Amino acid sequence: MTAEPGAQDKPFRLDEATIEDLHAAIRSGRTTCVAVVQHYIARVRAYNGVAGLLVTEDGAPVPEAKGAVRAAAPLRFPTETVKASTVLPDLHKYGGPALEYGRMETTASDPEVMQQYGMIVGKPNAGQVNALATLNIRGERSVTCRGDFDRHPSAGPLPPGAPPVCEMFRRLPDALERAAELDATYGRDPDLEKMPMYGVVFSFKDPFDTKDMRTTAGGDARYDIDFPARDHVLVEQLRTKGAIIFAKAVNTEYNGRAGNPGGRHAPDKVLPSTLGYQRSTWGGNPANPYDTTRSASLGSSSGSGVSVSANLVMASLGEETRASCRGPANHNAVALILPHKSLLGFNGGAIGADIYCDRSGILCRTLADCARVVDALKDPLAGYYDPRDPYTTVPRSSVLSTPYASHAKMSGTPGALTGVRIGIVRESMVYPSGSKAEEPIVTAAAREIKTILGGRLGATLTESSDPLWKRDPDVEAMPTDFRRALARLVPIVMPDLLFRLGRDGRPLFKEFAAAIVPTEFMPGKIFGTGTMQPIDYCVALAEGQVAPPANLDIATVQEQELAMAFRFHVPQYLSRRAADWKARGFTETLVDFRTLNARSKFWGDDGRAAFRNWEEVTDPRNPLGQRQGVNERIMLRELLRRVDMMVLIENHLDALVRLHTPFPPGRIGGAYQPGLPGNLRLETFYGPNAGLTEILIPAGYVTTVYDPVWALSPDGTRYVPVPSDTPTTIP
Repeated sequence: MTAEPGAQDKPFRLDEATIEDLHAAIRSGRTTCVAVVQHYIARVRAYNGVAGLLVTEDGAPVPEAKGAVRAAAPLRFPTETVKASTVLPDLHKYGGPALEYGRMETTASDPEVMQQYGMIVGKPNAGQVNALATLNIRGERSVTCRGDFDRHPSAGPLPPGAPPVCEMFRRLPDALERAAELDATYGRDPDLEKMPMYGVVFSFKDPFDTKDMRTTAGGDARYDIDFPARDHVLVEQLRTKGAIIFAKAVNTEYNGRAGNPGGRHAPDKVLPSTLGYQRSTWGGNPANPYDTTRSASLGSSSGSGVSVSANLVMASLGEETRASCRGPANHNAVALILPHKSLLGFNGGAIGADIYCDRSGILCRTLADCARVVDALKDPLAGYYDPRDPYTTVPRSSVLSTPYASHAKMSGTPGALTGVRIGIVRESMVYPSGSKAEEPIVTAAAREIKTILGGRLGATLTESSDPLWKRDPDVEAMPTDFRRALARLVPIVMPDLLFRLGRDGRPLFKEFAAAIVPTEFMPGKIFGTGTMQPIDYCVALAEGQVAPPANLDIATVQEQELAMAFRFHVPQYLSRRAADWKARGFTETLVDFRTLNARSKFWGDDGRAAFRNWEEVTDPRNPLGQRQGVNERIMLRELLRRVDMMVLIENHLDALVRLHTPFPPGRIGGAYQPGLPGNLRLETFYGPNAGLTEILIPAGYVTTVYDPVWALSPDGTRYVPVPSDTPTTIP
């Protein structure tokens, strides 16, 4: 690319710079790797502090408390608190389970470090975002080897009492030292063919193993050695390609807390809401940089999105199980490439939440930079294969033979998409009649798609159908839409779906039950009032001879039974990590769920109870006679991939476009959308459950939102969210 005339003489501005800008500035002598790292450290020091306030019963101030050291200074927590009755109406009438009010406590990992527990809300105009939990700065990058236990080798021997492993650890350069090494070795002339990530400063979602920083999946767990013996394969690739491994990002611990398998353990106290709690017991809770009272993410890779958006790093690797890369990109207005499951490995060197869906994603300010990172993650010999992650056994044909970056730019001139056919997934834009919460974003997105993709760029648009969507007469209708594709494929690929029962124990697809003879849906559960045999109904459905059930759509089919895979993956990861240390002559005794629980604390008692239940899981299967979570994931992936391809092929489409979410970032600790505790609609799980490549492009914003509010249930035992027609203006 030809540089802008005079660009070499202009001072370099790192904030909002691209990788190409950075490399041009280094080559022209306008910056150095050390200057880049120093700049980011200064921004971390200025903006990476605590962004939340405790919600307490009385609203009284709490004593001053200090947290972990970040950027050479300990975190300082606010002493002010928010009185619970200002958040929860009619609190004096509440008669439900004990509430888990906010409080300060010491952490399990370091008794000298405090953290917020229980109920919190976002601090208005905090000026802080709390995106990064650990900085790769000597003395603060590990609890095991903290302070002088990480003394540089040139400064003499370690002090008495230093764990033996610290002798090895301190020989690893920190981010500034690595930057100095790069400057000294390459100066203004780095080999960008061999090191395409030269000088690029990265953060990583905490579960990614980094040998030079604390790694605990965001959890407050007291490991013998709180850093792994080796890098995750993606971290290793970036390190080799010249990247600076700078920080571990805050995330919802264990990638969204992994659910609760059920069991004999229950929380002693409850949280009315965990909305906006993209939260780590060790690292705290992040805030949205545009409004610090609001959620940093849908999904758990919150700090990755915030750190890029707030210019604390240039790029970040996140992980998504079902929302955790798209949500941070959406809420923080950054670009994302989320490759298919599993072009890039994740579970080979990280704790995941659901190994059937976990996948790595790249967040940057531009898609061009995301694509550059995808290319850099490829090993010259092994490609993207990770022998520790069996899901990376993908067909070679699914990997482009040309650089991804070569496909990530186009002119954007009028008519640039002429001849391209794009399908609009209207199911992502529907909402109940009369609801105000979704209206601003859906209206803006529909207008943007039609005006920019169709009007300015000249693409031919087609739309799927949904009973809640009013057809746009200016947009072509899909002859084969998602409903029709499901009707043709469910009878073949996943007929079990038709026999699914709802929460009320009745058939989920009522038209199916009404059409067939009495049939056992689950052990002891017989339904059916019709005359058709179930298999004959399947034939008729696939051939279009009967109308599909009204709710056989891409939202309804996403719901899955919780699989027991988390109980498999955590011990697998812990035992591998311990084995890596044993091979190097050191001992790690945190090797199983029992030890993990014994050495951990959780910001919510619901997390403690869930992990105790996970500890007691003994069978990889769900109980016999019940739905099987693993089977459902594998069948659903096959179904959804076939549905997508049928819609693409039969409508002659080049791509599909959907709205990620119709909801604005929710208020931290506030009321969630009615019926959706995490503000996550089932339709949004399509891509993750299918394991398909997704790209998120920030395309605008709205300034009016309709936040739900809390109401006390009629029996006074719980708080329920109710819709609100009162608009809130966001500056």
